[in-house]
Amino acid sequence: MRIKWKWMRASLGALLCAVAVAAPTGAVDASTKKHPKPVNVQLLALNDFHGQLNVSKTVNGKPAGRADYLASHLKQREAENKNTLMVHAGDMVGASAPVSALMQDEPTIEVLNKLDFDVGTVGNHEFDEGVKEMMRLIYGGRHEKTGYFKGADFPYTAANVVSAKTKSPILPPHVIKRVKGVPIGFIGVVTKETPSIVTPDGVKGVKFTDETKAINREVKKLKKKGVRAIVVLAHEGGFQDQQTNQMEGPIVRIAKDVNDEVDVIVAGHSHSYLNGTVDGKLVVQSYSSGAAFSDIDLTLDRRTRDIVKKKAEVVTTFQEGWKPDPAVAEIVSRYEKKVAPIINEEVGTAAKTLTREPTPAGESPLGNLVADAQRWKMKTDFAFMNPGGIRSDLEAGKVTWGDLYTMQPFNNDLVTMKLTGEQLKRLLNQQWQADRTRLLQISGLSYTWDPSRPLGDRVTELKKTDGTPITDGETYSVTANSFIASGGDAFTVFKEGTDKVVGPVDLDALVEYIKQLPQPFSADIEGRIKKAGN
Repeated sequence: MRIKWKWMRASLGALLCAVAVAAPTGAVDASTKKHPKPVNVQLLALNDFHGQLNVSKTVNGKPAGRADYLASHLKQREAENKNTLMVHAGDMVGASAPVSALMQDEPTIEVLNKLDFDVGTVGNHEFDEGVKEMMRLIYGGRHEKTGYFKGADFPYTAANVVSAKTKSPILPPHVIKRVKGVPIGFIGVVTKETPSIVTPDGVKGVKFTDETKAINREVKKLKKKGVRAIVVLAHEGGFQDQQTNQMEGPIVRIAKDVNDEVDVIVAGHSHSYLNGTVDGKLVVQSYSSGAAFSDIDLTLDRRTRDIVKKKAEVVTTFQEGWKPDPAVAEIVSRYEKKVAPIINEEVGTAAKTLTREPTPAGESPLGNLVADAQRWKMKTDFAFMNPGGIRSDLEAGKVTWGDLYTMQPFNNDLVTMKLTGEQLKRLLNQQWQADRTRLLQISGLSYTWDPSRPLGDRVTELKKTDGTPITDGETYSVTANSFIASGGDAFTVFKEGTDKVVGPVDLDALVEYIKQLPQPFSADIEGRIKKAGN
């Protein structure tokens, strides 16, 4: 029976070949008489959601975001085009609100499943708890806190994250989706800077290769498979001038250097607005936290299989005039009830809203509060806090444990060490890096920086809070969280510290500090950081 079927298939193949050869030279395929109708495809894209399931953002004075309102917006757009694919560009989890984070971010993946996402990539925050936990969220598995979780119902792609041992990608380097028979290739990449912005344990066992080289490698593979419509999901970003629409940043370099077969790049990481064309590629990013999404309209030629038209719109998810999606609201409510006993604990009362927004010099009220809490808890001369670790403002009024977790969600340990005055000056000069500026929030000291001076030599007038000069040869005790203490955000001087001692989790220190403050508590700009010329 098996032999007979093999013979039948062979005979059928020969017959088809014979028909093809026998076709008259002047014959015209009926399909070429009329150009096939193009396929209109809609991509609905998210980036940097960060598990903000029950968190509203304020946009132009109006509430926006929250998963249930975001879902309503997405579903309405999806209903407008049956050829819709939902995609994301990473950091969907990590730095999450307590309702997601306390449940190992499983609630966020459950919401994405409910919305029928089609493909996504990983951002640097997917690595916050290590590769094993990231893979559990994607593929399913058991966790000691939450039990068994089934994982994502959709594929993830990452072309530039490889096993340190085998050099092979740990996730599919590309994914192909078909719409009306036309294939669309998706290639995912995450910023190659991930090892410098994630704790060493988070990226243990993997390496991050150049994004452009990884994309171009996968483009060649997709072309061999007959795929001409190619979309990159890139967890890397940039910024766009509102007047000139000109873009700058790492995503621009990537767009210019990747193969021209790439049609669209969905960006992320910088939490910014992007919508424009770079070297013929449509580049789009829709802020962060679900306060907006990208609606990308593509026209595919059925015959060439390529994208012939493309445009994008960044849509704000305003709540006014919208009803929350009941299915997603039910998921969020269910998890809110599970974590309520923890997050509703009252810690104190804020006399006013404390913002993380820095002055032109780089100092913020909330940054001062956090840095003071760390120095107070660890009883050191100075404390330093990375601004990227402060994720939201602290609103006036009752402050709960959940509010503080939302504001400082990484659960980093506090680390004390000894540094000399010379090392402290070099550390502060590391705030100005070639690609970006990261101004640390400080406690116990003050300094002036001069933007006219060269990189590596901008810090002057380094003093203790009481005005005593900090001298190169003297040794001081310092507190930092475990992320920057291990060299995160390129603050490598911390790695030179001696006599290191690991203390409590940063959030626990902040809770304890606020509880012992006179109530209502506050924090102000004190001139700890000064900018020359201001």
